[in-house]
Amino acid sequence: MSRLNELKLADTFLKELSELRAVSGDEGAVRRFIREKVTPLCDEVFTDTMGNLYAHKKKEGAPVVALTAHMDEVGLLIKKIRDDGELEYDHAGLDPRVMPGRRVAIGKDGVPGVIGTKAIHLQSEEDYYAAVPHKDLTVDIGAKDKADAEKYVKIGDYACFTTKFEEFGEGRFTGKALDDRVGCAVIMELLKQSYDCDLYAAFTVQEEAGLRGANLVADHVKPDLVLNFEGTTANDMPEVKGHETVTSLGRGPALTFMDGGTIVDVKLFDALRETAKAHDIPFQLRKGVNGRTDIGRIHTDLGGCRAGGISLPCRYIHSAQSVACWEDMKNMILLADAFLNDKKYNEVLEK
Repeated sequence: MSRLNELKLADTFLKELSELRAVSGDEGAVRRFIREKVTPLCDEVFTDTMGNLYAHKKKEGAPVVALTAHMDEVGLLIKKIRDDGELEYDHAGLDPRVMPGRRVAIGKDGVPGVIGTKAIHLQSEEDYYAAVPHKDLTVDIGAKDKADAEKYVKIGDYACFTTKFEEFGEGRFTGKALDDRVGCAVIMELLKQSYDCDLYAAFTVQEEAGLRGANLVADHVKPDLVLNFEGTTANDMPEVKGHETVTSLGRGPALTFMDGGTIVDVKLFDALRETAKAHDIPFQLRKGVNGRTDIGRIHTDLGGCRAGGISLPCRYIHSAQSVACWEDMKNMILLADAFLNDKKYNEVLEK
């Protein structure tokens, strides 16, 4: 674990991953980037028909351990070009309150756009105190009319926030798509190490659209045990009551005992806690049980498998810009590394 103790945020691929555009269903940019970086580290790298990317470090006769994270991010899909040149959109998992005024890039050429709504001077008192629904928001690309807009964009184009990744404050960073480029970056660091298990990494697609890519993972990997890496909700704000915080920045990675799709295997949950304590790695429990992750699909497929999750607390998740803590991410890597180095998966898989 000493090699990873010296790891710096700048040593990871998180900045590059965060700034790539990959809305659910359009994960190609992230897939190509990860494939390029992990291919020299693995025995085989392949993609399935859905677009999930797999990286395999073979160990014949050893337990099959899968590390999973999703490549996609929340964003927009253009569904109509209006006569006035404004664009209407569909979305997945986005709060309309975070949308007005945000810059987006549309389509493969990254056409610049701004999400707009009625100016404050034109709003009624009722409008002013209500969240503007998505149906009343549009994307403005500066087009004069529909014919002008059609020169640059088309129905079915994806639109993604253009937020830049940066370090700020003391030991913190901000950027888009931390859910779940953080998980991708963590797994990429783990693939640089060597472990005594038959190790797969599965970078999945369309998680934000309903865990769709995860449907195929068990078929290709047939895992005995799965560890999922996610960005999760941190709601540690002054006005929030203690039981509503879910997770807090700076208290370590969060372990999941259940969520909306999974009751985590007790032996695996206990093994992760024991590993953290044995190596003096800070951790916290994820208090909220809303939302789902890919293991909700994977752990029940085929004959079933043991499954658990390690998450990074992120403020303002599912928005154009989230905030997280480097020490939490580093400890996330250290915990997974210690679990694999100590062969704790053997204890979990014992009957």
